[in-house]
Amino acid sequence: MYDRAVLHMDLDSFFVSVECLKNSELAGKPLIIGGDGGRGVVSTCSYAARKYGVHSAMPMKMAKRLCPDAVILRGDMEEYSKYSHLVTDVVAEEAPVFEKASIDEFYIDLTGMDKHFGCYKWSMKLTEKIFKETGLPISFGLSINKLVSKIGAGEGKPLGRVIINAGEEKSFLAPLSTSRMPGIGKETYKRLSFMGVRTIGVLSEIPAKLLEREFGKSGILLSQHANGIDKSPVMPYTEQKSISTETTLSQDTVDIKYLRDLLSAMTDKLAYELRSSGKLTSNVAVKIRYADFNTFTKQRQIPYTSGDRVLQAATLDLFDKLYDRRQMIRLIGVRFSGLVHGNYQMVLFEDNESELRLMEETDHIRDRWGIKAIMRANQLKPFKDSGKDKF
Repeated sequence: MYDRAVLHMDLDSFFVSVECLKNSELAGKPLIIGGDGGRGVVSTCSYAARKYGVHSAMPMKMAKRLCPDAVILRGDMEEYSKYSHLVTDVVAEEAPVFEKASIDEFYIDLTGMDKHFGCYKWSMKLTEKIFKETGLPISFGLSINKLVSKIGAGEGKPLGRVIINAGEEKSFLAPLSTSRMPGIGKETYKRLSFMGVRTIGVLSEIPAKLLEREFGKSGILLSQHANGIDKSPVMPYTEQKSISTETTLSQDTVDIKYLRDLLSAMTDKLAYELRSSGKLTSNVAVKIRYADFNTFTKQRQIPYTSGDRVLQAATLDLFDKLYDRRQMIRLIGVRFSGLVHGNYQMVLFEDNESELRLMEETDHIRDRWGIKAIMRANQLKPFKDSGKDKF
């Protein structure tokens, strides 16, 4: 019986690396990518910019004050998506089982490979092949589980090659800040710090029952992770994963405004589901069924996102191009596919700080009170009329 062997690969400053491939003069310079409007935020930045204290989600105004000589780019999510697919193709050619965790992260299950080749040598060859075929630098962590491998890759950046041997997980994690552990956000970090818990080592010594009392069921997971325990499997990657919603109208209609408002509400619902599950979509489809039961679908590839604004624009445009018969419609639907795990923060090139906060607050209200607790004014009637339909 072999110990598990899980590789986590993380592209180094992915967006920045792509920009440097497009323009070699940017290499080594402090580079900031994000919205450059009055209330824009930083999506990501180069290691040179990080030395000045710049980090993702920081207001762009503050980033400019910290690093006045930085080169600021709006970002090109379409280009980043293209390079992400290129890397995915290389991984798919070589990996026995892999999971695409986000646009720039991969888990690969190498359990049992040591007998045949050696996990480290195989990992090195794969990263070298990725660099040769795409020009993108990559770090990796190798351990017995996903959690420790992910942290290892992060600690080794840039160009890190970190191995944590079986039995060394706890000692590797112990000196690290609790903020380095996936799943510990700002609020949890603050609560732990208030308790005097600032390193993973100290967290690992707290009884699981005490953590459960303080944090609920997530407290048990905190205890396990602090002790280097993570049994989650590598989930085989597929581009076919999707979420969708559709509704059959109570009365067939040609009311374009009503149909667009309904489509807007359905899009918001699915976008909220994406963000709640920590996923991004790269394909949007709209479906309509006429009164004569003829059904038509139109879809479009888009850069990875879970943002309301981009998805609203895509679905409404698809509907306008799809609805060309001027006949009564009896059903309308929306589908998002090509899903990967990822945080919306990485695609805020056109959003400003106030819009981001509004979306976060809206999601928070929906988390607590349900999807219908808050909505756009034009969506009130469609929600009310949706009845018992799938929508």
